[in-house]
Amino acid sequence: MDEILDVVSLVLILIGALLCLTAAIGLVRFRDVPSRLHAATKPQVLGMILICLAIALSLRSWPVVAFLVPIVLIQLATAPLSAHMVGRQAYRNGTIDRASLHVDELAGSSETPPAAGG
Repeated sequence: MDEILDVVSLVLILIGALLCLTAAIGLVRFRDVPSRLHAATKPQVLGMILICLAIALSLRSWPVVAFLVPIVLIQLATAPLSAHMVGRQAYRNGTIDRASLHVDELAGSSETPPAAGG
């Protein structure tokens, strides 16, 4: 049984590393901000979750699982939030090609809110 769990954890680490690699390549290769944000959040977070799952399977210890669960939860909470903030700022700076947007929900809110300090 230990050998099977070791092989499963090895496969999970390999898949997670490949997903993180594709995220890094996507950040370098994609041209516009929305595509880069997609590459920075989706495969990177999934790759990190798979690597954490592989670590938990490999070490087979409850303290390790208790340590990895908050890491995964914090990553799941912060990655979409940071991508949203970067995308919104790129929209305000004008670095997003507005003609390529299918729906422009921020068209009426291009000015900075009074409490934003700008």
